[in-house]
Amino acid sequence: MNRQVTIAIKSALGVAMLTPAALAFGQAAPTSAPANLEEIVVTGIRFSMQQSLDAKRNADVVQDVITAEDIGKMPDKNIADSLQRVPGITISSAGASEGGFDENDRVSMRGTNASLTQTLINGHNVAAGDWFVLNQTGTVGRSISYTLLPSELVSQVVVRKSSSASLVEGGVAGSIDIITRKPLDISKPFTFEASLGEVYADLPKKSDPQLSGLINWHNGDNTFGVMIQGFSEKRHLQRDGVELLGYDTIAAGSAIALAHPDLAGVVYPTDIGAALFTQTRTRTGGLVDIEWKPTDSLNFDLSGFTSNLNAPNYNRNYLLWNTHYINSGAGQAPDAGYVVQNGTLTKATFTGVPGTFYGVYDQISRPDEKESANFINLDTNWKVSDRLGFFLQLGTSTGDGKTPTQDVSETLPGQSAGASWQLNGLGHGPNFALGATDNSTPFPGGTPVAFGWIFGAQNVDVKDKEDWAKLDGTFHMDSGPWTDLKFGARAEKHDRTSTGAIAQGPTGGSNPATYPTTWSNYPSDFNSFGGTIPTNIWYWTPAQLAAYNSAANVNRDPLARVYIPNGWMEVHEKTDAAYVQGDFKGEGWSGNVGVRLVRTIENTVVYAQDSSVTATTPGAVLTSAFGPYVGRPVDQTYNDVLPSANLKIDLAKDLLLRFAAAETMTRADY
Repeated sequence: MNRQVTIAIKSALGVAMLTPAALAFGQAAPTSAPANLEEIVVTGIRFSMQQSLDAKRNADVVQDVITAEDIGKMPDKNIADSLQRVPGITISSAGASEGGFDENDRVSMRGTNASLTQTLINGHNVAAGDWFVLNQTGTVGRSISYTLLPSELVSQVVVRKSSSASLVEGGVAGSIDIITRKPLDISKPFTFEASLGEVYADLPKKSDPQLSGLINWHNGDNTFGVMIQGFSEKRHLQRDGVELLGYDTIAAGSAIALAHPDLAGVVYPTDIGAALFTQTRTRTGGLVDIEWKPTDSLNFDLSGFTSNLNAPNYNRNYLLWNTHYINSGAGQAPDAGYVVQNGTLTKATFTGVPGTFYGVYDQISRPDEKESANFINLDTNWKVSDRLGFFLQLGTSTGDGKTPTQDVSETLPGQSAGASWQLNGLGHGPNFALGATDNSTPFPGGTPVAFGWIFGAQNVDVKDKEDWAKLDGTFHMDSGPWTDLKFGARAEKHDRTSTGAIAQGPTGGSNPATYPTTWSNYPSDFNSFGGTIPTNIWYWTPAQLAAYNSAANVNRDPLARVYIPNGWMEVHEKTDAAYVQGDFKGEGWSGNVGVRLVRTIENTVVYAQDSSVTATTPGAVLTSAFGPYVGRPVDQTYNDVLPSANLKIDLAKDLLLRFAAAETMTRADY
């Protein structure tokens, strides 16, 4: 649980409207109002809710809107938390298979994968990185990490659940557009806002500062303005977990299945672990926006954004190693008394066999994991005449996700000790044990725990870059029900590359004599899951792991340890799009119909390091200890026709009927 306390300081002082005392006691009201009273302005939560409802009602497409109550006052600290209140939105605290974390990270719509939901900022895409290594080396799609997007920057979030031809393609399920403030939108010529907050996390028992600020100025004519926003936020995370990492099957015809026919085809948990994850996140960055309106018909807006998240973390997982000693049915059979429920081996005990390892313990420190997102964008609005206007958007964005180092130890506890587990359903965690193994020390009985391996990708650096140019036009037709003719074109170039990652391997580190001689233990309150699992587990500190993974013990040769499965890729895309859309409106009804044409040219380099690559393969690189590898260019072109139609009918003052039909697209995962 996190608790947050926030103190806000503003330059503008509020003026209270008080009811005169005479009115409060029932006396007659004055017959005339003060001459200088011109309007009553409603602000705050009620005003933001009314803005959101008005935007939702007036839109031709199916959409929801979240509006900030005031500067820096989104409903939640995290944008994803605010979005989860929108019907049809699902959020998650992770991007891949790494499990849950403290702060929500991904947003998806209609129950689909997050990569099928498009996230925009001010109508354009954003290149972004991911901090976690599985998101960097695995297939994670085109979703954006919301940990890079602090809510203090946001004026409004528009969730579009249907499409129209004028919208940028890329969201199968829908799109989310995060709208930031503009200097000339703020009424007062000078505004200063600062927020000082504190987040307290229960598990790590840490309090961390949350700082943000805004300075906005514009001239008296409201034709030129500058806004600067900044943020610096820190938080400590801790995740205590008992993890079941998957299932394997006892193969029919295997030794176990032949001895116990009732176990043929039965699934069993691959590994069950007591996992402790800790992390310190530091997010810094800001937004600069310069707006110039030289005439009533011309407006320029130049914005620049940067967000950097340093996310060092340490993951420990003390695991029951079922895949090793059961081995899909080729290994050891369970003792009598096992339980099979619904085709699953839910309870089993295994008597220790000398020389058999029943556990595996991974400690992985990532001291310098990080992610970033940046963009520069220029918007130009030109009203040529009362009937014709143009909107030009030019921009570039870069993102990066890095895991330069993984300091790793894998040891093998529970040798000859036997094992047991019991799955307890969804009510609470499972039970598991490695016999009578002493898991509080790496030297049980004075003997060092057996060495397993030193693994892990190094030098992972995923670079993401996107450039765009868009020109939209609107012609006011005023021809019967047809109100506007919209048309435009967009060109985009996207590059995503990751080359240079290696797989480290042990040298002298395989000798237990190189182990650190001191250790720490899991927190005393670690197990709160309801099951009976190992507790008080020993671990080495990140500094000890870094020393253990020194050059004397680990091979990190950038040529000899090249390992293509660690995320090697090159994706280069060029996209051209054009559209035409007609907007119509009548008494109590409105909508649009249009078509968008999209051409995607994809140039990729597919890296291979397998049996298809030999020393004689043209272009093969022969320096890797894992075998020769080669990059093979693959070029493809896709043409998509995306029609769309939206219709809104006002059935009553507070009742609308909407109809939407569209063909949408999302490009393939990286």
